[in-house]
Amino acid sequence: MRFVPVSSVSLCCFISRHFSSSLALSKFPKLRKVPYRYRARAVEQAQQALTEYLHSTRSFSFTLAEHISKNSVVSLSDLISKVEFSTSNFFRNFQKFLRYHPIDEIEFFFESIGIPPTEINGFLSRNELFLSEDGNILKVAHVLSAFGFPWNVLGKLYKEEIFSKFGETPDALTARLKGFREFGFDSVAVAGICLAFPFVLGGDDELVGRIDALFDDLNMVFLKFGLASHVEWNVYSWCEICSKIRVFYVLGCEMGKMGVLFGKGQNVFLQYSEEFLVQKVEFFCRFGVNKVDVALLLLKNPNILNYDLESPLISVLGFLKHIGLSKEQVNSVVREYPYVLGRNKLGNLPHLMRAVDLHHWFFNKIMNGEHQLLTDSVISNPGEDLDIEFKHQLDRIQSAWNHKYRIGKLDFLLEIGFGENVSTMKVLSLLHGSRVELQERFDCLLQLGIEFCKLCKMVRLKPGILNQNPDMLEQKVNFLCKDAGSSVQYLDVFPAYLCFHLENRIKPRVRFYMWLTEKGVAERDYSIASIVATSEKNFLARLHKIHPAAPKYFLECFSSKRPSDSDQGDIGYATPD
Repeated sequence: MRFVPVSSVSLCCFISRHFSSSLALSKFPKLRKVPYRYRARAVEQAQQALTEYLHSTRSFSFTLAEHISKNSVVSLSDLISKVEFSTSNFFRNFQKFLRYHPIDEIEFFFESIGIPPTEINGFLSRNELFLSEDGNILKVAHVLSAFGFPWNVLGKLYKEEIFSKFGETPDALTARLKGFREFGFDSVAVAGICLAFPFVLGGDDELVGRIDALFDDLNMVFLKFGLASHVEWNVYSWCEICSKIRVFYVLGCEMGKMGVLFGKGQNVFLQYSEEFLVQKVEFFCRFGVNKVDVALLLLKNPNILNYDLESPLISVLGFLKHIGLSKEQVNSVVREYPYVLGRNKLGNLPHLMRAVDLHHWFFNKIMNGEHQLLTDSVISNPGEDLDIEFKHQLDRIQSAWNHKYRIGKLDFLLEIGFGENVSTMKVLSLLHGSRVELQERFDCLLQLGIEFCKLCKMVRLKPGILNQNPDMLEQKVNFLCKDAGSSVQYLDVFPAYLCFHLENRIKPRVRFYMWLTEKGVAERDYSIASIVATSEKNFLARLHKIHPAAPKYFLECFSSKRPSDSDQGDIGYATPD
């Protein structure tokens, strides 16, 4: 069975082409003053009046005027709301309005080429109202449209700054487009290719080699392997297929060396949508492997794309045995990572394997042809590996008033590799924040250099590390590595470091010990854990052993706290020098 592919580009074009339907127009708040039954007619008359205005008064070509009026419904609805509506005189009223109220042509133009109204303000940092004041923008758009680019998708190229790369010579753009046809493609194909790969229009000399390599691949897959015969003859279809090919380049496939592999695996581009391919790519990228290996896996084993890799349940213990771990290896996982045991969704498998540090080993097995392991170990027995206590606590959560919030946090834990077990529920009870917030904090710590499996261990031991915002976590890690002279690996043995207050506890204590060391007073080299985790009473007692005046000097000069009168006693001010 062939899937009907719908890429983001083609969907955008489809919506734009049908934007002026009465159904869509009825949803614009600014048309509420126009009776519902007359809205479609009002818009049609306004478009006709705007076309005549741009053509007759502003001297635009009729085609250009029509392009702008037909594809700028949001801006047009704003004008309609300013004109008195009448079933008999609306057309004339609108004409009169345009005669005395010049429109912002640039705003209408941007919307007409496909830039969403919500983004238009980002392109309007200028004082001009008329397109004639904006240099080559209209000339470049005219060249592209005349070549075969759909008018209402030119905004994609504008946002890629293609318009600005041709200066005062749009003829250079015409020459470049004609040059692409020498690779064996007609105008329709070239337009679709350019929309998918806008960089080819850039005109930069350093891109020549990359452009040639791209067209070598496209020539091979479309012409020599015959993929072109399966593509509908329109720009949208060519852009759609090329956008799917681009997915694999984004993963790191080298342009100029992929033509044969693309050609042999062309069904990947015919049977599946771009969105579907991206979902599968994201699944395998979560293994933390080289992205180009993910691309090669899917191109060489396209049947993997038919697997349901999201919803099926697996027994973690059973899965580890099924994929080839020895009895000793399984027991080692049980001892070191007990929080991953129980059930989990197949969709969480990549992070599950990272949580037990087996992701590279398992991905290599898949790459070497054992990808059936992904589907052969799905739970078929409803009671298999079911943790009864976990189920009871889950039932209580689902009956609570804030169950969606708590289930979201549970889903986060399952997604990073925790299994359906009591240990997971204990961690869950100590986490604060939404699912999105927890994921942001977890990702922050990963980006700071903590290994995935070690970070999961840290979360299990000290869930509170995820109860802080990313900025604070980053500040604490930076202080540990840059100021305290340690490394991020130190958190493996002292994850509680991240739970202490940075300004009130970590900084003053560590800096004071560093000062004592510089002064030669501290003879013993204390660990950061010993410095930070010690209670206030014991910490001050230790300082007193180092030097009788040290506690007072610490409280006065380093600590954010200040000594009380009783602390000062009769001891005079002194420094431990």
